[in-house]
Amino acid sequence: MQADAGWRLCVAPMIDVTDRHCRYFHRLLAPRARLYTEMITTGALLHGDVARHLDFHEAEQPVALQLGGSDPEALAYSARLGQQWGYDEINLNCGCPSDRVQRGAFGACLMAEPALVADCVKAMQDAVSVPVTVKHRLGLDYDESYDFVRDFVGTLYQAGCRVFVVHARNAVLKGLSPKDNREIPPLRYDAARRLKADFPDCTVVLNGGIAQADDARRQLEDFDGVMLGRAAWHNPGVLSELSRLLEPGIELPEPGQIVHAMTEYAHGQVERGVPLRMVVKPMLGWMNGRPGSRHWRRTLSDATLLNTNDPQVLEKAWSDLVLRAE
Repeated sequence: MQADAGWRLCVAPMIDVTDRHCRYFHRLLAPRARLYTEMITTGALLHGDVARHLDFHEAEQPVALQLGGSDPEALAYSARLGQQWGYDEINLNCGCPSDRVQRGAFGACLMAEPALVADCVKAMQDAVSVPVTVKHRLGLDYDESYDFVRDFVGTLYQAGCRVFVVHARNAVLKGLSPKDNREIPPLRYDAARRLKADFPDCTVVLNGGIAQADDARRQLEDFDGVMLGRAAWHNPGVLSELSRLLEPGIELPEPGQIVHAMTEYAHGQVERGVPLRMVVKPMLGWMNGRPGSRHWRRTLSDATLLNTNDPQVLEKAWSDLVLRAE
């Protein structure tokens, strides 16, 4: 188990991205980051394959389970499962704007019902001893009133929540795709800073638009933590860079050691029936900016090579990249 550095550096929950293989890779890059699962709905845990959704490698810790739901009883049950499985935190999604999530009456639309969210938080807190946290937006649609988010956070504060992950944009519930919702609503870091000022004893983690390690470090002057999302997917090396900035003495594995560790991990996963492509997918952007990066991406996305399910494909891609860099 890794030492827990709180919420100083976090990797965002991302649907179809932050599965267990991605998290294992990110842990190699950032030994003390807090990692998050994809959002897992209460329905998936009530009626689905719990092990498939909740299994993780102990090396991933500290790791948080993000839940999607709006029924306090179902959330309490799911949170209890998460704690039993060994998760270090239970996080409630109040920020996802997708139509599918809205149809389930959870995600960002819950910000319009703070009393219900407070009931959900209290139910989960009663069910578990690990922290119960909330990830939310600054507002809904085109209403940029600070009072709205202040009152939302205040209601949850009264319910006992003390950790808030703030995606510093509004969520537009109609007319924008999830991708557009990550890009079009303007970033409002000032409003997030006001939240930290108004709730000084809370842990406030900034999410949204953070792509560079230097920018993340600057934001830590005002916030208790930063959460990187798509930047960690498109350019995973930023996690190593930021880890070094935050802890200059930290010992990080060399790239060749990471490749070897992922190859060993892939062997174990392939033996369990996991396709190799699932394991290497989060590594595609890792070599961006280095000589040979295009060949690296091409090799690790080559369907013919991946269909062999031979993890040595990773070692071969690394050897080719080193040769091209010489």
